[in-house]
Amino acid sequence: METAICLDKGWMIRDETGDIHLPIDFPADLHDALHRAGVIGEPYQGRNEYDCRWVGERDWVASRSVELDGEPCDLVLSGLDTIVDVRINGQQVLRADNAFRSWRVDLENVARPGENRIELHLRSPVREAARLQRRQPFFVPWSTNCCQIPNINMLRKQQSDFGWDWGIALAPLGVAGGIAIEPRRTLRIDDLIVTQRHVDGVAEVTVEALFAAAAPGTAAFRVSLCGRQAGGSVDLATDRARTCLRLENPELWWPAGQGAQALHELVVELGDARQTRRIGLRDIRLVVENDAAGSSFGFRVNGRDVFAKGANWVPADALFGRISREAVRDLLQSAVDANMNMIRVWGGGRYEPGWFYDICDEMGLMVWQDFMFACNLYRCDDDFLQNVRAEVRENVARLNHHACLALWCGDNELIGALDEFEVSRRDRDRYLVAYDRLNRTIEAALKELLPDACWWPSSPSLGPLNFGDAWHNCDSGDMHSWEVWHEGKDFDHYYSLRPRFCSEFGFQSYPSPAVIRRFAAPEDMNIASPVMESHQKNAGGNARIAETMFRYFRFPTDFEDFAYVSQIQQGLAIKTAVSHWRSLKPHCMGTLYWQLNDTWPACSWSSIDHGGDWKLLHYMARDFFAPVALGVVPEDGGWRLMAVSDRPDPVALRVEVSALDLAGGMRPLGRAEARLDNRAAIRAMRLDAGDLRPGELLHFRWRGDDGTQMHDVFAPSPWKALDLQPARLRQAVERDGDAWRITLSGEGLGLFVALEADRPGRFDRNGFHVLPGRDETVLFRPSQPPGDAPRFVLRDLHRATCG
Repeated sequence: METAICLDKGWMIRDETGDIHLPIDFPADLHDALHRAGVIGEPYQGRNEYDCRWVGERDWVASRSVELDGEPCDLVLSGLDTIVDVRINGQQVLRADNAFRSWRVDLENVARPGENRIELHLRSPVREAARLQRRQPFFVPWSTNCCQIPNINMLRKQQSDFGWDWGIALAPLGVAGGIAIEPRRTLRIDDLIVTQRHVDGVAEVTVEALFAAAAPGTAAFRVSLCGRQAGGSVDLATDRARTCLRLENPELWWPAGQGAQALHELVVELGDARQTRRIGLRDIRLVVENDAAGSSFGFRVNGRDVFAKGANWVPADALFGRISREAVRDLLQSAVDANMNMIRVWGGGRYEPGWFYDICDEMGLMVWQDFMFACNLYRCDDDFLQNVRAEVRENVARLNHHACLALWCGDNELIGALDEFEVSRRDRDRYLVAYDRLNRTIEAALKELLPDACWWPSSPSLGPLNFGDAWHNCDSGDMHSWEVWHEGKDFDHYYSLRPRFCSEFGFQSYPSPAVIRRFAAPEDMNIASPVMESHQKNAGGNARIAETMFRYFRFPTDFEDFAYVSQIQQGLAIKTAVSHWRSLKPHCMGTLYWQLNDTWPACSWSSIDHGGDWKLLHYMARDFFAPVALGVVPEDGGWRLMAVSDRPDPVALRVEVSALDLAGGMRPLGRAEARLDNRAAIRAMRLDAGDLRPGELLHFRWRGDDGTQMHDVFAPSPWKALDLQPARLRQAVERDGDAWRITLSGEGLGLFVALEADRPGRFDRNGFHVLPGRDETVLFRPSQPPGDAPRFVLRDLHRATCG
């Protein structure tokens, strides 16, 4: 055979009972395949989740045949999820036990000329996890708060597959990658390790090719980048070739908002083997330095300190067979459109495919990359650690060249998990040693390939070998702040925190009404209905949303208004935190809220609904993450207006502040001018509490010579304490190319004005304020080409809570 044979299509799948037998093409997960075949209902609809769990509780066999010519060949597989026995002509050739690895099987003594039968025996992940737990010398606990199905920590698969406190529990299985038979090559490049050193305008790029050769000898090694070449002759008795290129004054890659995302083609040739990569030339460093407060935590890119603005990424869908490149690109573009420059690929999900990081390279989204361990405790036996080592090496080798990769992090919240379980609190030394073995294995495997990698042991963490409480200590490292949500503290609690970098914090909301209608019938539209409760996976979450709403708002009487107000509430919580923490720059150098996206339609902390439409939080994020922003921070007897800029160049800012009454009238309070640079936030103005009369709001407008023009409103008291007046909003809709233009006008003050469309699409703004006598224009762009004029539902705070 001269070329590879793709085996993704033409399979048959059957269950252990023999009752189900149907065709399947890979990549696919079995739940989605069975739904498409009409065997099960839509798993996300109503309470179908519980009727679909049997799929993960059975063994399945996928089979097909392939014609071979008898020449030497390898079976190459990736994304086998998770415990899979592979048989060729009835002979077992592989037991795969890690969904994050790929596998290459020599078929020399198994394959035969003519027809060959391939079988994938996919073992029940639920039963396999339980079997592995029983084999442990001591019990290894998992998070019952997150996982509705037990023992996910026994398996090297997506940890949220058995449920999470925002995610469905289905225990999916299948093939997420590809299957092929490849001819045996005399020389094959398996991986490329690309490292960079930048000094005084010169980039030294070192390229190391990891290869496999069928026979000894020599081969020419050539590397090309930016018009330069390097290389030589390589002894094939080794397994790697290395060379370095020196590039003077290269075009650099920058994060979004800091400069262009220049990408260059890297070509590597070894004999007749050839590999290419797109790389960006940049110098990213994690800056951790002792100071008077503790130690800093931030990112320096090409010599410039960059405040990280972004969110946590979870898998784009709970069923991996439903993930598409187009939908992922749209989610990542939404992050950039909201002025984000970083996402954290969270440790309870998966290492994303290469094209995900290609998109991040193109968009300038720095990636904080967790290794895939989250919230549970884990095994530390030799077999498990050897498997982890191979997993880490493979994914580091696969992804290391990407310009977007800013940080490799050991895990999510495993240090805190030591204190979560009674068994580990009672015998902490045993579990701490087990954790340390795992964490050191991850670090060592990373640094075998990338000795100078930006590495952080865990998130949150106070630093290497510090196993203290990074949830409540702001002085060093990265912090996860969950007191406002999990402990029910007021939003003002954020003002008491001074983190160096907050990599998780969040507040829940309901999905938008259009998303709720995808899984709930009209009779289910009640926060206490069984369907709504089954789409709320955080214990007490619905009650917490409602209780907080009682604190800040007059309670809506309509369910859809409740969902709308929950999104305002969510946005204000995150805005409070981000505005304050940006005002602390450079003491604080990053905020990544939880979470960007959803894996299924549910109540959650996301700012983007499942399906890709923006919640109000995401529209607000575009403003509070704006390159030049103004925020209000309370201080004794009044407020300070803090201005911050992330622009590379200085910005001259003009600020106007007024008192805004509830009829929409404005009374000037003052003006200020400031000159901003990207090194530190500054105080633009001080206002005394006595400057406002009872029932008035702060209205502030700022303009920068960079083109910034923004305005905002701040309420000094809970919204429920204010006697809001009807806005009496009107809308006029007209076609504008492939979009629709909505012009809004009102006779009164319209607060948090939000539009909803009867079809998928995106507004250019939402959740804004409309002043009386001032028209506001909104553009709606449908996901599909426009047909008839959409119908828009208009909401505002008075109508939802006082109407």
